[in-house]
Amino acid sequence: MHGLYLLSVYLHITAAIVWIGGMFFLVLVLVPWLRKGDRALAGRVMKDAGQRFRTIGWACFAIVLATGTFNLYVRGVRFSSFVDPAWLASPFGKAVVTKLAIFAFVLLVSAFHDFWHGPRATIVIQKDPRSPEAERLRKRASYLGRLNMLLALALLGLGVVIVRGWPW
Repeated sequence: MHGLYLLSVYLHITAAIVWIGGMFFLVLVLVPWLRKGDRALAGRVMKDAGQRFRTIGWACFAIVLATGTFNLYVRGVRFSSFVDPAWLASPFGKAVVTKLAIFAFVLLVSAFHDFWHGPRATIVIQKDPRSPEAERLRKRASYLGRLNMLLALALLGLGVVIVRGWPW
């Protein structure tokens, strides 16, 4: 069981790295580079990159969810733990519940961005990349990407807390 647990932790961390690293690449490298060039080309590149990253990101979410559930199980967390006041009040319980709540919020933000806002923005940007609506939708997409990146960093920090404990 210990070997399976280590493999699960490895896959959990690897999926998180791919997801977080991909977001950092998009937000810190690709988007700023695209802003310097042709808006129509930028729209096409972001559409293609976004669709590819969406597939990878949601695969990472599935891996993180499955491995995270297994990892908690191995560490003794059961469904009944989530209604146990003593466990919920413990530093470990608080970290787990906070991480799960943020992860659920990330899934909602990602679903909104990937399946509603992003496709809508792509259509508008392809029609007229300089229109006020295109600019508004582009800014919102950028905001959602940055929000998810910050939430990902919070998830990373809470992962450390779950393993190592709170620093205070």
